Amino acid sequence: MQTSSALESLAALSHPTRLDAFRRLVRHEPEGLSTGQLVEASGLSQSTFSSHLAILVAADLVVPEKRGRQMIQRANIEVLRNLMLFLAKDCCGGRADLCAPLVAELAECC
Repeated sequence: MQTSSALESLAALSHPTRLDAFRRLVRHEPEGLSTGQLVEASGLSQSTFSSHLAILVAADLVVPEKRGRQMIQRANIEVLRNLMLFLAKDCCGGRADLCAPLVAELAECC
């Protein structure tokens, strides 16, 4: 991942509504959620939420899929993985001792 892509992803996730929506989508992988379900969960109007969703889609964190008459939103797990790896590898600078606690904690969630 390039620095510019990482910054775009981080900027997209830097708003509470967008972070909540993305986290909700990650929890609902691989089936995703309809746009209506996301709007309802957010408590916002459709138009307000749509602007937040557009930012997540532009950052490639969310991928919309048309299923019949519904738009299903899915978290782009590959982008999330790349962002996490970018941050860990860049911040740890190749020092395994710095990354070991992070890796151990992530292993627990699997």
